[in-house]
Amino acid sequence: MKGTLFGLPYDTETAAIVVIPVPWDVTVSYGAGTANGPEAILEASAQIDYAQTDIDEAWRLPIAMAEIPEVWQAKGRQLRLQAEKYIDWLENGSPEAQSLGMLSILAEVNDQCAQLMTYVEQQCTYWQSLGKQTILLGGDHSTPLGHIRALAQSHKSFGILQLDAHADLRHAYEGFDYSHASIMHNALACPEITKLVQVGIRDFCEEEKALIENSEDRITTFFDADLKAAQYEGETWANLCEQIVAALPDKVYLSFDIDGLDPKLCANTGTPVPGGYELEQVMYLIKKIESSGRTIIGADLNEVSPGADEWDANVGARALYGIAVLLGKSHGLI
Repeated sequence: MKGTLFGLPYDTETAAIVVIPVPWDVTVSYGAGTANGPEAILEASAQIDYAQTDIDEAWRLPIAMAEIPEVWQAKGRQLRLQAEKYIDWLENGSPEAQSLGMLSILAEVNDQCAQLMTYVEQQCTYWQSLGKQTILLGGDHSTPLGHIRALAQSHKSFGILQLDAHADLRHAYEGFDYSHASIMHNALACPEITKLVQVGIRDFCEEEKALIENSEDRITTFFDADLKAAQYEGETWANLCEQIVAALPDKVYLSFDIDGLDPKLCANTGTPVPGGYELEQVMYLIKKIESSGRTIIGADLNEVSPGADEWDANVGARALYGIAVLLGKSHGLI
C-alpha cells in the first residue's frame, strides 16, 4: 500500500473508521476502470487539506484504509476479460453456436461475484465487530451489497440514501446476478431496509419506473429533472434537501455513485450521464441528514475511474473525506 489514507497517522488498529477497498468492475456494461478507483483515491488523498468551515479540527478524525485485496483484484481482471466476451456476444445478437460457452462464462461470473459479496460481508462484519465504523470503497456499484448485508445483521431497520445518475433497480441486468445496474434491486431483498430514497436519477428504464411506482412508498425517487425544474421555478436547494431528508428514517446508509455528480467532476466514470450535481450540493445534503439527528450507519463510494490524470481520483478522495467526516460526526468521533 502506498502511504496512508489522507496522509493521516492512523492504521486500521488505531482508526475508528475503516475504509474497505473493493477493486472490482467485472460486470460493468460500458466503460471499465473503476477497479482502479481505490488505489487511485488512496494516492490522491495525500493532497487534501483538512480544514472545514463548519467542523472544527476535522483532521482529528481517526480513519484508515484496509489493505487492497490483491487476490480479488487479480481475479477481477481475469474475469472482466471473460465478461467482455459474454457482453460482446449479447450485443451481437447472442448467436446460438456460441451459447454454450457464453452461458458457461455467465455462470462463472455469477459464482465469483457471489463469493466476492460473501468476502465483503465477512470483512465488514469483522471490522464492525471491533467497534469500527465502515465505509466501502469500490470498484463498481455492485460491490456494496456485502456491506449492506453486514449492516442488516446489526440494524433491524434502516433506509438507504442513493446518490446516483441511475436507478440501479434492474433484475440481473444482462444476466449478471450481481450487476452494477442491479445493486438496489438486490439490496431491497434485505427486509431490514424499509426505505430507499434516490436522488439525482436521470437514466432509468420502464421496468425500473414501474418498480418505483408500485413499491408502496418503499422507494421514493427524486429525479434529476424534477429537482432541476423545481429550482428553475424558484425552489431553493435547502428546501429540496429538507424534503429529501424528511423521506428518510432515523438510521441512514449512504450509497454514493460518483456519476451522480456533474460529469465534469467524474469524466472517466463507467457510465457518465449529463446533468447531476456539484460535490458541495451533495455534501450539503449529507450535512442536513447528520444535523437532523439521524444516524449515518455506514456508507459507500463507487464508480470512480481514474483517467490519464488525477482529476477523477482527486474528486473521489474529496468525496470520501467529506463522507467520512460526516459519518464520524454522526457517531461523535469529532
